[in-house]
Amino acid sequence: MDVSVSVSVSELVTWFTAHNGIFDRSALTFAQIDGLGWGALALRDLQQGHTLFSIPRHLTLSTRTSSLPSLIGEADWKRHGLHIGWSGLILCLMWEAAQGSSSRWSTYLASLPITFNTPMFWSSEDVEQLRGTAIIERIGREQAENDYLNKVVPLLKNRTDYFGDEHANLHYSLEAYHIMGSRILSRSFQVEAWSATYNVDTSQTPPHEDPEMSLDKHSPQALDDNSSDEDEDKDSDDGENDDPANVAMVPLADMLNARYDCENAKLFYEEHFLRMATTRSIRRGEQIWNTYGDPPNSDLLRRYGHVDQVPLPCGGSGNPADIVEIRADLVMSSVGAKCLQQASPRSSERIDWWLEEGGDDIFVVDFSAELPEELTSFVRLLMMSDPEWAKTKRKSKLPKPKVDDAVLSVVADVLRRRLAEYPTTIEDDEALLGTEKEKPIPLNVKNAVVVRLSEKRILGNLQRAVTTRLGGDPSESKSSVSSRKRKADGTDADGHRAAKR
Repeated sequence: MDVSVSVSVSELVTWFTAHNGIFDRSALTFAQIDGLGWGALALRDLQQGHTLFSIPRHLTLSTRTSSLPSLIGEADWKRHGLHIGWSGLILCLMWEAAQGSSSRWSTYLASLPITFNTPMFWSSEDVEQLRGTAIIERIGREQAENDYLNKVVPLLKNRTDYFGDEHANLHYSLEAYHIMGSRILSRSFQVEAWSATYNVDTSQTPPHEDPEMSLDKHSPQALDDNSSDEDEDKDSDDGENDDPANVAMVPLADMLNARYDCENAKLFYEEHFLRMATTRSIRRGEQIWNTYGDPPNSDLLRRYGHVDQVPLPCGGSGNPADIVEIRADLVMSSVGAKCLQQASPRSSERIDWWLEEGGDDIFVVDFSAELPEELTSFVRLLMMSDPEWAKTKRKSKLPKPKVDDAVLSVVADVLRRRLAEYPTTIEDDEALLGTEKEKPIPLNVKNAVVVRLSEKRILGNLQRAVTTRLGGDPSESKSSVSSRKRKADGTDADGHRAAKR
C-alpha cells in the first residue's frame, strides 16, 4: 500500500498511539516491499488470534466522527444531498485536510497517497486498452464530477462561514475531490454504528478493551463499488451496511496489503475499538496480509490500481477469482439472430417480467467453464413460443435451466460476440506479455492486458466446452457445460464483505 512521503511511518505510528491507539511494536513493523509499496511484516512468530493493533472508534474518519456535518447542520447537509453516496465523506476529508494541524487527522491525512494507478487517472489511450472489460463503465469519473458540481460546489458557495470566499482553492478543487474519492475507494472500510450508550465525546479517552478478549465474529462489510449516489439511495433499504455513514477511513488498518488466498489478519469489531488480529499463525519475516475478499483483477485494478498473479490450477499465473460479465442485451441479439427475429415489444415484456421475478441483466462466467443457470434460463425464456411464454408467466416461475443444442447454439454465438468486443485476440495478448522482458510494457497497459487476457481465456474455455458438446464428442464431460449459480458481483458467500472495498 502506497504512503505519501510527507509523513514518515514512524510519525504515523507515533500519532496513532498518541490518540489512544494500541500498537504492538514487538509484533510488526511497516516496511517498503518490492512491487507492493508499504506493507506490514511480522517481527516475530505470531500465533492465531494475536492482536496487532487496535484503533479507537473515535480515530476512524467518517461523517459520524468528522465535526463538519454537525457544523453545517442536518437540514443544510441533506438539502445538498450530502447524506447520500460518498460526496459527504469526500467533503469531510477535504475539510479536515483544510484545517491543517488543528484537525485530529492531520498526520493521518498527510500520510495518504496523492497519486494513483487506478483507471480513474489513466489517459484516454490507456483506458482504451480496457475496451471489452466491464471496468470502463465503472470508472465513474463523470458521475463523480457531476456530484462535485451539483452537491459540493453549491454548499461551498452557500456556506462561506466555513469554507471562506476562496472556496475554490486547492483543498476544495475538483482534483482534490478525485484524490479524496480515490482514497476512499482504495482504503475505506464499512464500520457500523456502535452502541448508543457509547459516549462519542472525543475529548474523553475511551476505555481500553482487554487485549485477550476473544475475536468478534462480526466482520466489517465492504462498500460495493463506485456506484452513483442515486443507486446507493435506491439500495438503502437493503440493510444497515448500505448507509454511507458506515463508510470510514481506518488508520493503520489501510496499510496492510492483500493478495488472493493469502489473508492472515483481519479487522474485528469491539464496542470501543476495531482490532486487527491474526487469523492464522505467521512466521517471523512474513508479510501480514489483510483481505480484500479475493475479488477479480477487474475489481482490484479499478479500486486499487494493481492486479494479482498467482499460480493457477490449470497452469500459468493469474487471478483464480477472475470473472467475465455477459450483458442481457448481447444474449437478446444472439437469440434474435438464431431465431431469425428482431427484438419486439413481446421480448421487452419478457425481460421486464424476468427482472420482476428476480432475474439479473448481467450473467457471470468464470474459470470453471460452466454455464450459469441464470444464463441458460434467460436464453430459454427468450426462445419460448408465445403459448409457452403465457404458461410460464401464469406460473410466475423462471424457466428451468435445461441445456440442449438450441441453448448451446445461442450461447456459442453469445461467446463469439463477447470475444469480439475486445480490441485484441488471446494470441496478441500472450505475445505482448511474452516479449515484456525484452521490451517493457507501461504499467497501465500491462495491467489492462492481464485483465482482458484472463477474461478472454475464461470465455475461450467455455467456448471450447460448448463447441465440443455441440459436436457430440463422447469424451466430453456433461458437467463441463452444466449450469450453476454464481453471484453477479463475482464474490463468494462473504465475498468482499470482510475488508476494504
